[in-house]
Amino acid sequence: MPIIEVRNLTKHFGVGEMAVEVLKGVNLQIEAGEFVALMGPSGSGKSTLMNIIGGIEPPSSGQVLLDGMDIGKLDDEQRTLLRRRRVGFIFQAFNLIPTLNAIENVSLPLQLDGVPWKQAQERAQIALQRVEMGHRLDHVPSKLSGGEQQRVAIARALAIEPVILLADEPTGNLDSRQSSRVTELLRDLAMYSRQTIIMVTHDATVARTAFRLLKFKDGNIERDIAQEDFEANASVFHASSVQNATG
Repeated sequence: MPIIEVRNLTKHFGVGEMAVEVLKGVNLQIEAGEFVALMGPSGSGKSTLMNIIGGIEPPSSGQVLLDGMDIGKLDDEQRTLLRRRRVGFIFQAFNLIPTLNAIENVSLPLQLDGVPWKQAQERAQIALQRVEMGHRLDHVPSKLSGGEQQRVAIARALAIEPVILLADEPTGNLDSRQSSRVTELLRDLAMYSRQTIIMVTHDATVARTAFRLLKFKDGNIERDIAQEDFEANASVFHASSVQNATG
């Protein structure tokens, strides 16, 4: 059974004549351990789809099944618990607390969710070791590079032991070298730990590290390309980069 299944999903904002349909009957299946990149022009629906999968906002119609659970049937409190315990989020901004060191930043969400201090510390340390930051446990964000801060943010997402990781422009604030290291880390998490990852990106180089590309246009999936077909569809990556640079 797919870890994520999207069935005839729609999403609109506003009412009546002012309503804007952002998603138009999207259908999608993602298996456990897949690393999927979403690309497309601004307003094409990719971020909205990710927000619905992550329980940030409800769908207008259709279904999103996460590990067999229908997200659309959850109330606000249940969606909050979903985000807190089953979905790991990674953003362009690192969102680290500047006065806390790495292990404190990673363990704090666990403690706020009721995990005992010692257990939270152990899980945070394991997560930081997974992202090759075990030697920076006591460093505050100002003492870390941008790439290191993003790896701490990834560790924070991993520490909750999520069903899926949702990464929204995770390399947007990084230079090319740091970006490459972060995307290689995400790829390794999917390849060796079977961590399911959905990543929104405007960067064609970043998208090529994924196992699968979904190209969005006008509220639906225009192209669904497996990694082995990337080279044969190189123009899709180029077109997406041009659209995002000008849009």
